[in-house]
Amino acid sequence: MFAAGSTETALAFLEIGAVVFGLGVLSRLAARLGITAVPLYLIAGLAFGEGGIARLDVSEDFVSLAAEIGVLLLLFTLGLEYTDDELRSGLGRGWPSGVVDMVLNAGAGFGVGMLLGWSPLAALLLAGVTWVSSSGVISKVLADLGRVGNRETPPVLNILVMEDLAMAVYLPVVAALIVGGTLLETMTSVGIALAVVVIILLSALRFGGYLSLRIGEGSNESVLLAVLGLVLLVAGVAQLFEVSGAIGAFLVGLALSGRTEERAMELIAPLRDVFAATFFVFFSFQINPADLVEVAGWAFLLAVLTTLTKVITGWYAAQRRDVGKRGRLRAGTVLIARGEFSIVIAALGTGLADGAALGALAAGYVLITAILGPLATRFSDQISEKVLERGTQAAPTA
Repeated sequence: MFAAGSTETALAFLEIGAVVFGLGVLSRLAARLGITAVPLYLIAGLAFGEGGIARLDVSEDFVSLAAEIGVLLLLFTLGLEYTDDELRSGLGRGWPSGVVDMVLNAGAGFGVGMLLGWSPLAALLLAGVTWVSSSGVISKVLADLGRVGNRETPPVLNILVMEDLAMAVYLPVVAALIVGGTLLETMTSVGIALAVVVIILLSALRFGGYLSLRIGEGSNESVLLAVLGLVLLVAGVAQLFEVSGAIGAFLVGLALSGRTEERAMELIAPLRDVFAATFFVFFSFQINPADLVEVAGWAFLLAVLTTLTKVITGWYAAQRRDVGKRGRLRAGTVLIARGEFSIVIAALGTGLADGAALGALAAGYVLITAILGPLATRFSDQISEKVLERGTQAAPTA
């Protein structure tokens, strides 16, 4: 009755089912603790991944693809929360914050790389690792904590978008430097990447209304399939031209409006949660705890340094939008987490003389910040209350 390969299929179902069920337990535990589930997902992946206490032999290709879809859906739903006018205004007013972000955070990574005695190219890659915050982690944390509609969230979103746009230039440049490409080849790659970003952005702004009318018609099934297919198609086109698929997914969300936007959020949210959880687990699946021991000190030092620089960045960006002190601290702490982009950047340097050290340091650093960021964000209000209380007590009375 069953095919010869039914045993292998059954084992795959058991393994994947165990992982998903375990994630459900962790999500429930996080809810009881009043925190986002992201740190628990990361710790679970570390425990049951490469070199952990028990290795789960799930299909790597399947989980990797599911993890990629999770990032796309996280960014798509984040894009649904904003209008094109908000994005135009935010980018126009927010570019100074983007410059501060680059100088402080990329500068910290480059400086540490040179201090370690690495080549300038390896240090440049470490600069990228420390520069870019994790859009996937941050969007999940904002949704979990109910802060998507907060006043400090638009400046945070602007920084994330500017970082993704900057990656459209940074990644082709460093890739060309690694392989030794000519100046013309580098300029061509950068030009193509920028053109793709502009085309997707203008298409989203120009045809968003028409797209919403067409996609929003029909049953829940047809809307869900159309929206999911469109997100994957646009992300695929973007990545073919070495542009982040995440920013393509974000712009699709930005393009939808009205009733279609509401239906898309309602239908996609459950899928987003399942695939996003897979992303966080798969990320730490790939980290061998033994590799982290040797670089633990430097990873911790770098995490502390760039936690400060990201808090300064978020504080400055929110202050420019007249956000209060508590909101500024929330904006700064939510930017702490690094993730998918940082690992991709570190992977580019595997062939360099310092590539192994770069990979291990990046893995440890990302793991620390991906756990520290959500926790710091969760308790940022309590931290700010204590700081303000101490400031009031220290102030001289009249």
